[in-house]
Amino acid sequence: MMSTSRAVAASPACAARRRRQQHGRWPSSGTAAFVAAKAGRVRRGRGAVPCAVRAAGSDTIGCLEAEPWGAVAPAPAHALALPGLHVAAPAPGGDAVPSSEQRVHDVVLKQAALAAAAPRTARGGEPEPMAGGLKAAFERCGEVCKEYAKTFYLATQLMTPERRRAIWAIYVWCRRTDELVDGPNASHISALALDRWESRLEDIFAGRPYDMLDAALSDTVASFPVDIQPFRDMIEGMRMDLTKSRYRTFDELYLYCYYVAGTVGLMSVPVMGVSPESRAATETVYKGALALGLANQLTNILRDVGEDARRGRIYLPQDELEMAGLSEADIFSGRVTDEWRGFMRGQITRARAFFRQAEEAATELNQESRWPVWASMLLYRQILDEIEANDYDNFSKRAYVPKTKKLMALPKAYLRSLMPPSSLTQSQQRHYSNLT
Repeated sequence: MMSTSRAVAASPACAARRRRQQHGRWPSSGTAAFVAAKAGRVRRGRGAVPCAVRAAGSDTIGCLEAEPWGAVAPAPAHALALPGLHVAAPAPGGDAVPSSEQRVHDVVLKQAALAAAAPRTARGGEPEPMAGGLKAAFERCGEVCKEYAKTFYLATQLMTPERRRAIWAIYVWCRRTDELVDGPNASHISALALDRWESRLEDIFAGRPYDMLDAALSDTVASFPVDIQPFRDMIEGMRMDLTKSRYRTFDELYLYCYYVAGTVGLMSVPVMGVSPESRAATETVYKGALALGLANQLTNILRDVGEDARRGRIYLPQDELEMAGLSEADIFSGRVTDEWRGFMRGQITRARAFFRQAEEAATELNQESRWPVWASMLLYRQILDEIEANDYDNFSKRAYVPKTKKLMALPKAYLRSLMPPSSLTQSQQRHYSNLT
């Protein structure tokens, strides 16, 4: 379901890497590129393929690669992990297990508390020099972001240099994680490979990055109050994609959407920062960031119904399909019926409700960080409009936003980013709303 890595396999950079390997300039290996074990780390010799993970007997998993990294100073105390998402067992008295929303809310509270307890001011200028070239590491992250997320990259240009670099580092880690299960070598990925990737994540937060892209993230989590749990949860979402292709209820789907997309909001807000003018509770801002991730992922799901069905996957609540008089056979047949249109209207309404919640929190961010958030919201909401324009045929038609509409959305997103925090007075809000 994740879509960030699909462009990787077809990209010119990725194709060039494969050609170099085919012509013998990069040797292939059938062993894991790294093993995060108590005995230590296996390093490659110079000239080996600089990739994050390999599966046994496979080629490289992805193309977002970098050379191994030297020693990096340990991360400060605030970058250490907090207790993770807790799944409570039924009590002897028969109490119900918390819903997915309640469980995710626990993670939101922990990240919000961590951020509130560690207020900080962004540093100016370049980061302190580190072994291996930290500046080059962040520049590489920026190149990846620019190649695969051009609109988002453009919108980050208003952010302070430190925040911009940190957001690039988070984007690259998320993309590499996605590529493990949705990239050109995804068929070779096993649960063991994801376990190794999670061990590598632990090393990043402990200040022991494996390559230059890891080093950029390690510096980011050492500089901002970012909790490790959302990163762990994203990896858990990748595990779900290996084993789960149906979702009985929206509660199950909610947890999946949090894992693969809602986590990104929780990772990003500590970097983007909350406006000094905001009167909103920190928790409210993080809930809005979570809502944006959920809305974006639900939009991806609704856009890709036909594509996912051809892969044998259905990312729709089965109980709601049944209530609408629909079955799996209807999904696989790809027929647009009145029942399907009614079902889709309800799903789109839900996604838009999450977008509205996200909008309320977006204005609470630091002003220089708002543009990429508003751009994301406006562009993704247009995908829902396109699904409706296609008469809800997301089986044979892919809803996409034309380039001209994307470009037209950027100035509007910029004007929205100038609005003061919604927690301020209504008169101030009306003044800025007239601009948009």
